[in-house]
Amino acid sequence: ALGMDGEEILRTFYETVPYEKRGEGWVTPYKFERWRGVKPEFDLIDADTGEVVAQAGQKISARAAKKLGETTTSLSLAADALLGRYLANDAVNMETGEIYAEAGDELDAPTIELLEGHGFTTIDVLDIDHVTVGAYMRNTLRVDKNTGREDALFDVYRVMRPGEPPTPEAAEAMYNSLFFDSERYDLSAVGRVKMNMRLETPEVSDEIRVLRKDDVLKVLQILVGLKDGRGEIDDIDNLGNRRVRSVGELLENQYRVGLLRMERAIKERMSSVDIDTVMPHDLINAKPAAASVREFFGSSQLSQFMDQTNPLSEITHKRRLSALGPGGLTRERAGFEVRDVHPSHY
Repeated sequence: ALGMDGEEILRTFYETVPYEKRGEGWVTPYKFERWRGVKPEFDLIDADTGEVVAQAGQKISARAAKKLGETTTSLSLAADALLGRYLANDAVNMETGEIYAEAGDELDAPTIELLEGHGFTTIDVLDIDHVTVGAYMRNTLRVDKNTGREDALFDVYRVMRPGEPPTPEAAEAMYNSLFFDSERYDLSAVGRVKMNMRLETPEVSDEIRVLRKDDVLKVLQILVGLKDGRGEIDDIDNLGNRRVRSVGELLENQYRVGLLRMERAIKERMSSVDIDTVMPHDLINAKPAAASVREFFGSSQLSQFMDQTNPLSEITHKRRLSALGPGGLTRERAGFEVRDVHPSHY
């Protein structure tokens, strides 16, 4: 739905490793992270000297892998080293446009023979070892039936608005209004600053209050990293990960709803009157906006009569912060973790 094809998505989430055909085997650059703590299935041979630097079946410790990196720049691997790996790019005949294999395809013996037969001497594969880097995104793309952006937008539309037949324009408008439209979505300045801290993107201005394509990709990269065992999960109960929504912000959200109702009413009225003779006061009715403000102060969960039993109860009630209310928790669903005391409370 972000407008990226499969090849772009794979390049975003995985590094690529080039394998160059040399003689009967394949030569690839030596990478410390790739071989640390691994038991190779075949002998690792220094491509420059021809010396066996690690034997098959013997685990390579971190120290040995680091020492190996000081003397070895590239490795020569057996002919079947590519089996079970995943292509990083589409293998295409530039003259005819024929696609021999697609990005993300698993390499088996017939596919490798086909590529070699058509003159591919260097094959780029995804750096997936199923230990430190899992094939989650690649596997997701394999089972994803959407062939393009429009199909993906239709899928999102059907989930959000079941029963309504999707059109390209309606699907695009609905998708953009979710996170990318400043009239409908607001991270707030604090939200953007916190997001920049978590995603390590300090260059993004706190005036950008909507999500960007890069934000979505960064979040997905962090989630995939967590699955691979990298990084730490955020503590939802830590007060550093929470924010106080003041009266002004709550009222702003409520007023926005009122203005949208007012906008809808004006558009309906414009379609039924003579535009040449109509005056602004014939179209505009401010009642929906005023009603939404009255509704907020009159019946919102967070609009309460002040406890005036004594001055202390009064000041306590004024200072109380609540996790309840619209968009928050309910008393029935709040678990032990929410009610518990957290170190950040001190």
